[in-house]
Amino acid sequence: MSGPVAKMVIQAVILGVSILSRALPAAYAAALQNAKKSGASAATDSASVMGRKMISRDEALLVLNLREAKVVTPEAIQKQYDKYFESNSVEKGGSFYLQSKIYRAKEMLDEYEKEKRMEAKQEAKQQQKGSGQ
Repeated sequence: MSGPVAKMVIQAVILGVSILSRALPAAYAAALQNAKKSGASAATDSASVMGRKMISRDEALLVLNLREAKVVTPEAIQKQYDKYFESNSVEKGGSFYLQSKIYRAKEMLDEYEKEKRMEAKQEAKQQQKGSGQ
């Protein structure tokens, strides 16, 4: 008796696995397509450094209370960082979450300034090459 019953159970399991093996990739592809349509890819495309999500430059400027109209210098970034990081110190009753936002904002702006300096150096080299020929 156990032979035919076991055979039926095994066939049912194999059928279920084969159905799932076809359905799961199709469902995953549909989910990716829906995510792209809804703009979720923009969130995942935002800068990610070693698994950490980077905040946008605009958000970083807001967090550190810096305005785009005035020139954002590394000194201004450091000044605002020191001011807000210290005032939100956990020891002083501040928020660790806010401190981390402030840290990430400074990190993003520092990276942006570094990239700007590198681009300026590359432009200067290219102009120098162009005028030297």
